[in-house]
Amino acid sequence: MSATPMSEYDLTESAEEVLARLWVAKEEQDRPSCPVGELGTEDRERALAQLLESGLVEREADVVSLTHSGEVQAESITRRERLAERLLTDVLNLGEAQAAEAACQFEHHLRRGIDDEICTLLGHPRVCPHGSPIPPGECCRAGTRSAGKVISALADMTPGQAGVIAYIHATRREMMERLLAMGAVPGSSISLLQRSPSYVFQLGEAQIAVDRETAQDVYVRITGQRPAQSEPGQRWRLRRGRGRR
Repeated sequence: MSATPMSEYDLTESAEEVLARLWVAKEEQDRPSCPVGELGTEDRERALAQLLESGLVEREADVVSLTHSGEVQAESITRRERLAERLLTDVLNLGEAQAAEAACQFEHHLRRGIDDEICTLLGHPRVCPHGSPIPPGECCRAGTRSAGKVISALADMTPGQAGVIAYIHATRREMMERLLAMGAVPGSSISLLQRSPSYVFQLGEAQIAVDRETAQDVYVRITGQRPAQSEPGQRWRLRRGRGRR
């Protein structure tokens, strides 16, 4: 007997939670399987029955694994939840714990297409507030831009745009430490001055120059245009993970 095709939008919330947990297991252990006892939802057995019937998971004894179609839907569910966390944290200014709880409910109401619009609005973030990767969508692969986005990577801003730092996702620890030491922390006011030959931004009285890789790691909540520039302050240059004053 073949499995009954099922859209992710027909799944119960408990079934979606099971798929999301299996996706996390895939991320952390590089295998899309998990013991039944670690799935953790109150309605676990009913959720598993629905997922087995729809062909999204397989069960062998007490171990549940994602099928290929299950991986596709689990990735989509995880993407929506982590985008919801970013939206609630960066735009609505909820604390991380509060945003994580609300995102679990909010993501169930997101639909494909809306999640891409939110992703574009947020500047295609790469990680959730807890540092977990956000699976990229078609909008990310296509490089979709939105003139009305409220969160933008510094690298995607235009000279004159200003805002406050929403978060920093630096993959280079040394660069992260240097930025933090100079006051580039969430909540700090920032404005982009130029994009070439390096990205130069104003942070307090200092002007800081960074390479494109670093500029892609700084995400800014856009608030408007920077006022006319006064006398230049201190200038810092940071290139390839090395800094000098």
